[in-house]
Amino acid sequence: MINSILLTVGTTPAVQDSLSRVASKAEMADENLWDLASKGGWVMIPILLLSLISIYFIIERLAVIMKMRKLEPGFMSNIKNFILSGNVAAARELCKNSSSPEARMIDKGLSRLGKPIAEVEKALEAVGKQEVYRLEKNLNILSIVAGIAPLFGFIGTILGVIKIFYNISLADNISIGLISGGLYQKMVTSAAGLMVGVVAFIGFHWLNLMVDKIVHRIETNAAEFVDIIQDQTK
Repeated sequence: MINSILLTVGTTPAVQDSLSRVASKAEMADENLWDLASKGGWVMIPILLLSLISIYFIIERLAVIMKMRKLEPGFMSNIKNFILSGNVAAARELCKNSSSPEARMIDKGLSRLGKPIAEVEKALEAVGKQEVYRLEKNLNILSIVAGIAPLFGFIGTILGVIKIFYNISLADNISIGLISGGLYQKMVTSAAGLMVGVVAFIGFHWLNLMVDKIVHRIETNAAEFVDIIQDQTK
């Protein structure tokens, strides 16, 4: 469109040539992200897949962790009051109405009341391990993506360098036009691989910090529950 306008304007050929070059550069700058990514070659396909995997598992794990981190205020106080008053049925009902990992663990412990403390602790530990597994499930996938994505970017870099030297060998000379394709592939894949790796790395450690806080809370409440049972048996 710009070129057609130039033809209708009474400018000199030199001015028209300069304006045409400016218009050409402006059109190149308008390339969208997809056009830029396509210059990375086939290596961008696994990098794109890894980015989708990392985003999916970050969202999926975040939803699970946010749900499991909820604990009703005064939950352990209510459990203690119910146990000390001998109302175990109310304590179990409270646990069943809660979605927290502690509730499932303590409900299991309540089902073992009257048995030796060691057996109660063993039941708590078994459920606790299951809850920790539910929290940490699929987190290692993010760790794998964080390690693999930059490697694919490095592969793209190597392929870009190979492309540059191959083009030079065919033309037997060096020019920007010959090396630009390889440089595009080299830089695009490197940047994409690093960005996906950084996102997965941050997601992995951020979610792990959240999991660690919940696990610490589970262990603390499990110890408190055992103390409550021991106080009741005295």
